[in-house]
Amino acid sequence: MKEEGDVDIPQKLPSGPSAFIPVEEILEEGPAQEMMSEALLSEGRADHVTMAMGLHPSYLACFLRTQHALLQLDGPLPLSWRHFIIILASARHQCSYLVQHHTAAFLLAGGDETWLRGLHCAPPKIQRLQTLNKLLAHRPWIITQEHIQELVCPGAEARWSLAELIQAVVLMSHAHSLVSFVWGCGILPEPAQSGDQVQPRSPTESCVSVRDKAKNQQEWSEAVNEVQLLMEKMRTVQQLGEEFTQEEMVTRFERERTESLLELADVQRSVLPDCVARFVVDADFTYQDFSPRGEQAPPTMRAQDYSWEDHGFSLMNRLYGEMAQLLDEKFQVVCALTYHTMAMHSDVDTSTLRKAIWNYIHCIYGIRYDDYNYGDVNQLLERSLKVYVKTVACHPEKTTPKMYFSFWRQFRHSEKVHVNLLVMEARLQAALLYALRAITRYMT
Repeated sequence: MKEEGDVDIPQKLPSGPSAFIPVEEILEEGPAQEMMSEALLSEGRADHVTMAMGLHPSYLACFLRTQHALLQLDGPLPLSWRHFIIILASARHQCSYLVQHHTAAFLLAGGDETWLRGLHCAPPKIQRLQTLNKLLAHRPWIITQEHIQELVCPGAEARWSLAELIQAVVLMSHAHSLVSFVWGCGILPEPAQSGDQVQPRSPTESCVSVRDKAKNQQEWSEAVNEVQLLMEKMRTVQQLGEEFTQEEMVTRFERERTESLLELADVQRSVLPDCVARFVVDADFTYQDFSPRGEQAPPTMRAQDYSWEDHGFSLMNRLYGEMAQLLDEKFQVVCALTYHTMAMHSDVDTSTLRKAIWNYIHCIYGIRYDDYNYGDVNQLLERSLKVYVKTVACHPEKTTPKMYFSFWRQFRHSEKVHVNLLVMEARLQAALLYALRAITRYMT
């Protein structure tokens, strides 16, 4: 006979945009209404991604401008091709939400319905993107100038021009990072979407109890103490501003990179629905740690040698000018985004915490900043936050409600969405840097 604590209590199925965030909290955000209206005018409706991002209106405005330019404005690739490329990119992370959304958009843009039977039915030119697509999605540091040359060299069959390729790279990287947001925020299918969807898990009873603070005084007080401890650590990091030798800085980066090889829970997913599987080639090729144990690590990308500000932006500006400006604005807005609040506290400088999250993601993607003390990452990011961030950034389809609810238990949902925006943009920038570096090497 089961003990009372062992009884499986059925949970009310979540409704609204997210399996994790109460719909009331999303709908109460008044400042986002203007952006929601823009989305309604351009898309005919505000989709669930837009509604969740609406918790941060200044970011949402940038995101919508960038996505509109990428998918609607003049460019080297036909509109239907752009949606099909996003379908291929979204399928790498089992994101049926985006696959179905862009399948409908592909048909509206006049796309050939036969392509939707699977990748093998698309033109050879699109099929040849698959290697670059899987590398961008899972291990972008492997991308070399040879991968670029295979696609653009004059003798290549179904040759890509550099202008076409740079747009395809942005489309794929945009989709991969947006998938991180979809899984990380538990975005649910739109009411109009139906069929064989892979859906985010709903919170279990244990997750709900973490969120329901009033029921458990001990958890409430532990969560409050966690916030106080983090505030103290942030103050310490800001006040110390220690200086270390270059050797010590490299050692701290390597230590953080090694410690980031977290043993993640082996989350079992059901068999891929056909709506996703038909677009995936080499499904067993997935994320692998940048520095796997016992193997020769690939060389670290030093930000001083190839950064977005000094190198990536200028190349993008030459090849895809308007997009370079839009991406740059989006990176700047997300990095500066703050309300000077943290959980129940106001007038807080959160810059060190935001920088630690950004640099941690770049660290697990093998990018090192010579002037950053990676000891701060260990100080400011607790293990449960690291597990969540790494999962959402590297294999988002393995995100669970338990991961979402177990970090920052006293924080608002909007603050956790803020983390997802940082993850999404840091991941996007990292992938673009590796691709743009390979294109630079091909051109020189």
